[in-house]
Parts: sequence; C-alpha cells; structure tokens
Amino acid sequence: MTEPQPARRIARGRVADQILDDLRDRILSGALPDGTKLPAERLLAAQYGVSGATVREAVRALSAMGLINSKHGSGSSVTAQGDTLLRISLTSVVRLEKMGAADVLGILGPLLGQAVELAARRASADEVAVLRAAAAQLEPITSVARASADLRDYLRTLAEISHNPLLAMLCRFLIDVQIDLALELSGGELAQWQRIAGALHTARTDIVAALESGSADRAAELIRAYHEQALELVDWSPKARALRPTDPELAGFLSSRMGDHVSLGESG
Repeated sequence: MTEPQPARRIARGRVADQILDDLRDRILSGALPDGTKLPAERLLAAQYGVSGATVREAVRALSAMGLINSKHGSGSSVTAQGDTLLRISLTSVVRLEKMGAADVLGILGPLLGQAVELAARRASADEVAVLRAAAAQLEPITSVARASADLRDYLRTLAEISHNPLLAMLCRFLIDVQIDLALELSGGELAQWQRIAGALHTARTDIVAALESGSADRAAELIRAYHEQALELVDWSPKARALRPTDPELAGFLSSRMGDHVSLGESG
C-alpha cells in the first residue's frame, strides 16, 4: 500500500478548508491513491499544525464527498472511485431539480448510441465476443434475479467497450437506475420480465452483429430503438400505469434507489 506523503503546514485563515483542499488535491492527483490509509487524526493534526477538531472537520467533509471512508475505531482510507463521485453528484442534481423517470432515463438512449458508435471503432473482437456471450445469457429467461443481473452485465459491457471512461460511468449510473426501476415496477414477476426482456432478445443480438461488422451507424440506430422499446414495454406494466412522472412515490423511488448505489461509510 502506498504511504501518504507528509502534509504541508497550513497558514492562517479558514484552516479546515485549507486542509480539505490539500487532501482533496492529493487524492485527485493520485498522490493518495484508492485504498491508502490516512494517518491517525492526531498525527495529521501534528503535521498540519492544527487541532484534532480541525482535522476531524476536514475529514468529515471528505467523507461526505465520497473521497474517503471513515469508520470509528479503524481510521480513514481513501475511496476515490469515479463511479461513486459521479453518482453522488448526479443524485444530488436529480433530487434538487425534482426530476422524474422520463427526465433521468431519457438520456440513456443517446448515451448508449454514442457508446456503440465508439465501440464499433474501438472494441476488439474479443470484447465484442464477450458482449455476444452476455446477450446469450438472456435467452431463455427463467429467473428475475438472474435476468436483471445478466441484463445489467450486457448493457454495462456495451458501455465499457466504448473505451470512454466518462461515458461508461454515465451509462452505468443510468443503467442501474433503469434496471432497478424495472424491478420495482414489475413487482419481481417472472412473466413481466419474460415479456419485457424476452421481447428484446433479437434486438440485443442484432446490436452485437452490427458491432461485429464494424457498422457504427447501424449499431447506434439499433441501440436507440432498443432503448425506446424497452421504455415503452416497462411503461405498460401495471404499476407503471399507476405512477406518473409527477407522482411523489415515483420521485421518492428514484432518489432512494440512486442513493442506494452510493456508500460513504461512517464518519469518524
């Protein structure tokens, strides 16, 4: 494990903010990589020349940002992961703007379209073969838990072989929300998943075929159509018809499920 470099002394002013800025810069620059255990609060306080309470304030702020995980009795460790940081930011925006399902999921189709366009040019034959294997796992559908996991794997793989980290992270976030919403609206009924996910099996394999042929335009056209059809099928579920985008229950579900994907640990 990488040993953290000595902290710099802090000048007069809002010292907790300066400590926060220094530690955040070192984490984001890679000087304190993911998994690094921070020195105990008393040692950090001595290094910065401040009180333990001041260091504790900065550490709590970093924990709220998702940059570190602080647990009572075991200290603080760096948890700088792009997916976590992105989820925290996007979840905050969705809650602040009171966005509904259509607002959140409507952008997944265009993002997946961009992902497959890039994948058609950048993905290796082996990576496309992995995607085809993921599609094959969804036929036939005999278990909701298995189908939801396999569908998540297929869509995530499709995003990741774009070799664009930011695009892949955005897609993963929205894919998780969409599948969790589908699970909620279907009530976990196998027949609903067979109807929805089963109806799209040919479309999934057609997307793979377009990637295998290197046809970026065709792959993008297919994935956008796939996404639109998936949303239409989910919208026809009995529970979806009872929930409208302005329904507080649906808004609460979106916020809670997106929050479930973010784990900050406990503040020390």
